Amino acid sequence: MIHPKSTIKGRGAQQNTHNRFFELSYEMRDDFLEFCHKEGELSDNNKTQYLNVFPRTIVNKVTSPDVGMAYSMNMYQGCEHGCIYCYARNSHEFWGYSAGLDFERRILVKKDAPSLLESHLKKKNWKAQTIVMSGNTDCYQPAEKQFEITRQCLEVFLKYKHPVAIITKNALILRDLDLLKALAEDNLISVNVSITSLSEDTRRILEPRTATIKRRLQVVKELSEQGIPVNVMLAPIIPSINSHEILPMAKAVSEAGALSIGHTIVRLNGAIGEIFSDWIKKAMPDKADKVLRQIEDCHGGTLNESRYGVRMRGEGQIAQQINDLVKLARLKYFNNKVMPVLNTKLHEPFKNRQMKLF
Repeated sequence: MIHPKSTIKGRGAQQNTHNRFFELSYEMRDDFLEFCHKEGELSDNNKTQYLNVFPRTIVNKVTSPDVGMAYSMNMYQGCEHGCIYCYARNSHEFWGYSAGLDFERRILVKKDAPSLLESHLKKKNWKAQTIVMSGNTDCYQPAEKQFEITRQCLEVFLKYKHPVAIITKNALILRDLDLLKALAEDNLISVNVSITSLSEDTRRILEPRTATIKRRLQVVKELSEQGIPVNVMLAPIIPSINSHEILPMAKAVSEAGALSIGHTIVRLNGAIGEIFSDWIKKAMPDKADKVLRQIEDCHGGTLNESRYGVRMRGEGQIAQQINDLVKLARLKYFNNKVMPVLNTKLHEPFKNRQMKLF
C-alpha cells in the first residue's frame, strides 16, 4: 500500500502486486512509508533498470483466435509507458517480476533479436506471413531510443523483403521513416497507432510515459502522407473514462489519414484487476466505483474475462452501446477506406540471397 502523500509520479501502477508463481512476497509497510514521509526521504528511487536477456527464439506463433495476428515478436519485456490497463503486465510474472511497478521499471532487453529474426527468416520451411512487432509490449518504448533494436529488426525485414506490422503509441517511430518508406514501396509494412483519448488529462493518467495525443495524431498524418498504411487502435475503451470519445476520436484519426480503426473493451485479467482498482481509487476516487461496476457489467459481472470471442468485445448493454458506436464510426468516417493486405510473395528468393537455377 502506498501512502497517499507518496504517490509515485510518472508511473501507472502504484504498487507491486504479488507474483502468483512465488510463495514469498515483498511488502512495503505503511509505518515505513510514514517514516520516509516525515523524514523527507524517498522510500523508492523510482528508477528504470534495463536488464539483458538472451532468448533462444524471437518469433512467436499466436494461437489466440481473436487477437488478429498469426506471429509476433517483442524486443523488450516490460514497458516503461506504464499504461495502467495493459494486458501484457501479467506476462512479467513469467520472468519472476511483479505485474505492477516492476513491469514499468524492470525492462528486459533482447539485444540478440535482429540476429534471431534473421535466422528465423532464413529457415527453409518458413513461409512468409506478417510478423507483428509489439504483440506484447511496445517496440518503440523509451528503451528503443537507447538500444535501437527495433530499427535493426526493420533492416532485417527490408533485407529479406518480408512483411511486418507494428503496434505503437510512441512518436519515436518517425525516426525510422526511411526504413518504413522503403518497406512500403513493396507493400511490406503497416502501422497500428494506439490512441485512447483526445484529452491530455486522460492520457496523462492512463498512459503516463507515452507520446502526447497531438504527437500521435501527427504520427498518423506523417506516416499516411508518406504512403505507409495506418490503422488506429481505439483501445481499450473504458466505460465512463473514454467511451464518450469514440466518434470524436474516429473523426480525428480519419482526418489525419488513418485507413481503418479497431477497438477492444477493457478487461482486467489476473493481477491487472488489483492494479487498476488500486490506481483508479487514487486517480479518480469520485468515479472509481462506477467505472469498476461498468467494466464488470461488460464481462458477466467480473473484471476478468478470458472467453474467446467475447473477451475483446464484451457483452451486455454497455458493451453493445460501445460496439454499436464503433460500427457507426466506421460507416461515418471510414466508409471508402481499406487497409491493404501485405505482400508475402517477395520473401522466398531472398532467403539465401542467391538466384535459383531452376
